[in-house]
Amino acid sequence: MIKRVPISALKVGMYITDLNNDWIPHNTQRKRGVIRREETIEKIRKMGVQFVYIDAQKGKDSQDSETATTVENRNETALQEAGEQKPGMAPRVSLSEEMGTALKVHSQAQELVDSFMKSAKIGATLDVAQIHKLAGDLQNSVSRNASALGCLGRIREKDNYLLEHSVNLSVLMTVFGQYRKLPADVMHQIVMGALLHDLGKILTPDEVLHKPGRLTREEFEVMKLHARHSRDILSATEGIGELTVITAAQHHERMDGSGYPEGLKGEQISVYGRMVAIADVYDAITADRAYHRGLTPTQGLKKLLEWSGDHLDSTLVKQFIRCIGLYPVGSLVLLDSGRLGIVVEINEEDQRLPIVRVMYHTKFRMPIAVTTIDLSKASNQDRILHAVEPDQYKIDVRKFLV
Repeated sequence: MIKRVPISALKVGMYITDLNNDWIPHNTQRKRGVIRREETIEKIRKMGVQFVYIDAQKGKDSQDSETATTVENRNETALQEAGEQKPGMAPRVSLSEEMGTALKVHSQAQELVDSFMKSAKIGATLDVAQIHKLAGDLQNSVSRNASALGCLGRIREKDNYLLEHSVNLSVLMTVFGQYRKLPADVMHQIVMGALLHDLGKILTPDEVLHKPGRLTREEFEVMKLHARHSRDILSATEGIGELTVITAAQHHERMDGSGYPEGLKGEQISVYGRMVAIADVYDAITADRAYHRGLTPTQGLKKLLEWSGDHLDSTLVKQFIRCIGLYPVGSLVLLDSGRLGIVVEINEEDQRLPIVRVMYHTKFRMPIAVTTIDLSKASNQDRILHAVEPDQYKIDVRKFLV
C-alpha cells in the first residue's frame, strides 16, 4: 500500500516510491528504492522535502503515515473548493478567431527568446525593444482569449523544453496577472521577467544543461546558479525594469527558505516572485522531459495544493487555480455519458462546464466522431465526472487541441 509519511518519520528500511519533490525543477535524483543509510534521509531533508511516499508492502511502515488515497481525496476536495469562484476573465473573441494570431505570437516568441539567449551568450547588444513588443503581443492575445495560447502550451516537444517553457510561463503569468488585476506597467514587467527567467542558463555548461540522465549533486549546484545569472544579466541590461529582474531572479525561491539562489523565506519573496514560482512549478511538472513524465493539468493543480504553505504561497495557489480553471485547457475528462473529452476552452461562469472536444467512448472502448460540445448549453445534459490520465486510453491529447 502506498502511503505518505512526514520526513520526521522516515526510517532506514522504508521503500520510497516518490520523493514528492518535483517542486524542485531540474532535480533528477533517483526517486524510488529502499533507504539503506541514515545519510540518505539527511540528504532528503536538506532538499526541503516535507513528505515522501512509501510502499508499506516493500519496506517498513509508519504509524505516522496516511494512505495516498486519503491525500488524493483531500487534494481533490481542496481543488474543488479553490475553483468555486469565477475566473473573472471572459474571452472577448472565440477560440477559433484567436487561434491564428496565437499561433503567430507563439512561434515568434520562441524564435525571439532563442535569438535573445544566443545574443546574450556571445555578449552582443540585446534588442530589448523586440522583447517589449512581444510581451505586449502576448498580453493582447491572452486578453482576447486565453485558451488559444493555452492550447499551444500543451503541444510541445521534449527537445524544445527550454524555449517552450519560457513562452508558456509568460502566458501563465499574463493570465495570473490579469486575474489579479495588476497595473498595466507591472503586468508588462512580470511578463518580460517570465519570458527571460531562464536567460542565465546561457552560462550553464552544456554537459549539465542538456544532460539526459540524473544530475550529480555537484551538477545540480551548477544548474541552480542560473537564477542568479539571470538576475545579473538582466540587471546590467539597459531598458529592463526592476520587476522584470525580480521576477526572473526569484522564480525558484520557496516559502520555507528551501529555494534558491538566496534562500528567501515568506514575505522576503516579492509577490511577483511568489506568483512566478507557482506558474513555473505548474508548467514544469505538467511537461514531458527526458527525466520526467508530465502530470495531467488537473494532477498538476493538486500537487500545487499539496505543496502549498511549505513551498508555495497557499493564497496565491488558490487564485492561480481559479484563473486557469478546475480543468485547464488540455485536460482529458470523463463525462457522464462515458465519452472522453479534451477541454479546449474554460467556462468563465462555471468552471465545471467547459467546452470539450469528445473523441472516444469508454463504454464501447472505441473512437467516435470528433465533436466539440459546450457543456454549459441547456440542451446538453452531459457533465464531467473527473479528469483522467490520457495514457489509460492511449490518447494523444495534442492531436485534438488545435
